[in-house]
Amino acid sequence: MATDNTFLGRGWSFPPVFDRQQKTVQMLDGEENIRSSIEVVLSTELGERVMLPGFGWRKEGWLFESMTTTAATAIEKEIETALLFFEPRIDLNEVRLLPAQGETGKVEIHIDYTVRSTNTRNNLVYPFYLTEK
Repeated sequence: MATDNTFLGRGWSFPPVFDRQQKTVQMLDGEENIRSSIEVVLSTELGERVMLPGFGWRKEGWLFESMTTTAATAIEKEIETALLFFEPRIDLNEVRLLPAQGETGKVEIHIDYTVRSTNTRNNLVYPFYLTEK
């Protein structure tokens, strides 16, 4: 049985996908929309959006940095702050940076969050490459 999650939000997919025959744009609903929004925040460099310069986080500032405990904690705090300000539909439970198994120069950003309106826990693992722009 399908549930109606439209109260969680509905928005365009990112990047936008257009259907020429139907003359529509692909839309995302509910928790899929929230997950996509989190990924947009994580993939946006601070200052990249001219009309919203505070959107995103300073990800390129961490490229080529040694991944010390101090650096990992600072990155976690930056991500927490960005999600706190730009994804109000969630409560963050935890943000952790963990080295990717078997891959040099890559860490995984583990985000554990709860959707406020449904009290549903979710998680997201986002790859962050320290040696690529």
